[in-house]
Amino acid sequence: MSEAGPAGWPAGRRVAVSLIVMLEGYADDSPSAIGPVANPLKPGFIDLQAQSWALYGPKVGAWRLLDLFARADATALFYTSGILAERYPDLVAAIARQGHALGAHAYAQNTIPVYQSREQEKSDLALCMNLIEHASGRPARGWLSPRCTPSAHTTELCAEAGMLYHADFFDADLPRMVTTPAGPIVGMPFTTDINDLPMTVRYGNEAGQFSRTLRRILGNWERIGSPSMCLDITVHAHVFGRPAGLIELAECIDTVREHEFCWLTHHEEIAQACATLG
Repeated sequence: MSEAGPAGWPAGRRVAVSLIVMLEGYADDSPSAIGPVANPLKPGFIDLQAQSWALYGPKVGAWRLLDLFARADATALFYTSGILAERYPDLVAAIARQGHALGAHAYAQNTIPVYQSREQEKSDLALCMNLIEHASGRPARGWLSPRCTPSAHTTELCAEAGMLYHADFFDADLPRMVTTPAGPIVGMPFTTDINDLPMTVRYGNEAGQFSRTLRRILGNWERIGSPSMCLDITVHAHVFGRPAGLIELAECIDTVREHEFCWLTHHEEIAQACATLG
């Protein structure tokens, strides 16, 4: 790979840094929402604290993120649960109106493709796409499964539905065309180095670790011998849509812009460049 970067990318931009927002919702009867302040409840009980914490995303956090992106003149991709497009259509419309991209993220977070039949998964995918398009006025062009866990059918179903890309891929640094019985689709890598939920909620790091990790990666880029790759900055609206997280996200955007070899972008733009090349 040359220092010019992959074909189809802006000249000299060897690292495509995607701004990703997870806008996630849970079904009312789901006991599996994750909360930050207590041990999991006994099986079969609804965790109202965790549900309330998650609702900060569509009620407050996503709006704060939109304000931050507007001030930073940055464009992101919002992976959106269909249930939130259904219940908060004004928010989804605002995301599209401000020029951000929308990806489909199943109807709800407890809708995991590997647990579904092929027909159930196909129906859920179509429902999520339709709800997002109805609310935003534009189609969702990509898919990311809850838990990033697809089934054996997911990639083909995404291609069959006319999607541009499928992002449940962890085995590569760069996008590639994936052949399915329904036609080709871009396989988009999803990276977890800079992801607020595992970093701060699961592993208990303080918020500042988020931007420090990105700064160390980009500041040491020439040392690791990987001239080109995709790198995601992923925040969840209910996690880093809060003040401490917003500060770190703003720091990350500034850090990316300090490095001339970085392309500040998102999955849809990268996938479009890959698809154009075939």
